Amino acid sequence: MPQLILTADPDFIDLALDEARRAASAVEVAARLAPGVLLLDCMEGFWGLAESWRIDPPIFVRHLNPVDVTIPLRGAEDDVFAIVDAAEAELAGMLEADLPFSVQTRILADMPYKPFDINRALSDRLQKVSGAPLNVRNPAQVVSVVCADSGRQTADATPNPHYAFLGLSFVDYNLSGWAGGERRFAREANQVSRAEFKLLEALAAFHIDLPPRGSALDLGAAPGGWTRVLRQREQFVTAVDPAALDPRLEKDRGIRHKRMTAEAYLADEPDEFDLIVNDMRMDARDSARLMVDYARQLYPHGIAIMTFKLPEQGRRAVLDHAFNILREGYIIAGARQLFHNRSEITVYLQKS
Repeated sequence: MPQLILTADPDFIDLALDEARRAASAVEVAARLAPGVLLLDCMEGFWGLAESWRIDPPIFVRHLNPVDVTIPLRGAEDDVFAIVDAAEAELAGMLEADLPFSVQTRILADMPYKPFDINRALSDRLQKVSGAPLNVRNPAQVVSVVCADSGRQTADATPNPHYAFLGLSFVDYNLSGWAGGERRFAREANQVSRAEFKLLEALAAFHIDLPPRGSALDLGAAPGGWTRVLRQREQFVTAVDPAALDPRLEKDRGIRHKRMTAEAYLADEPDEFDLIVNDMRMDARDSARLMVDYARQLYPHGIAIMTFKLPEQGRRAVLDHAFNILREGYIIAGARQLFHNRSEITVYLQKS
């Protein structure tokens, strides 16, 4: 049966597997390669499942890649040569010569080599034999390599050898252009908080372009990480939070700090905005109700980005309830459990 590799946050892997089983028939776990990484048997194969998600992506599945070739590994440095030879024999002829490609490697077991070693050797070989240009920043096609223990046991309970799982796909079908969906950002000297990465990833994942010199409302803004990101994108920000903002933001004349709760600010007849963001720590359903109340403060073209904090139990029911509340004021344009989320998802909204 065709195989593929599905990746999700380990805490959400069961919900991700449920999504796969709703989208395709005969989906079974062949092996658990690492926390949050599943080798799946799927009747429709990678392409059938990925096509169903390309336009309407799942919430909890972070990354998907095909398994076209499986080879055993010895756990020695010459594994790299075996991987390169197998990729040349089985995948090089499938590469589109006029489209840029990249190699993305994940090593999920103790090996004497690093992803870079495989990426460099395999990229060099594939460029020579296929003629396809290498572009690691903006590839159209990706050769995925996952090195892991098979997860299976022999009759005497001795683990089987490590394996390399290789596949070729168009990046648009992988749900993320990053290996395993691990979107990384460099930490900046003036960064206020790690929460900034969540907003940066959301803007990239949902392909959001903010209006030039737009007006933004940041609910629950303190200490100001999301406010800083918005100011970097030339937005004039009203930051609402009873708590103080980071001192580095105090002198920014493009920030108006309202030291009050979101509820109190709403009762104060606030302005209208191009964008509303909300990363407040509150029950997802309560947060949804608050955002619906704020929908009238969005311009007709306005959008919103928020996070839903999810409980440890009954997550799907809470999420469905919160979505139903949001639909009273918005179109849900996207919802994903992103790499920089923790026990939450990020939701992209358009005014209905």
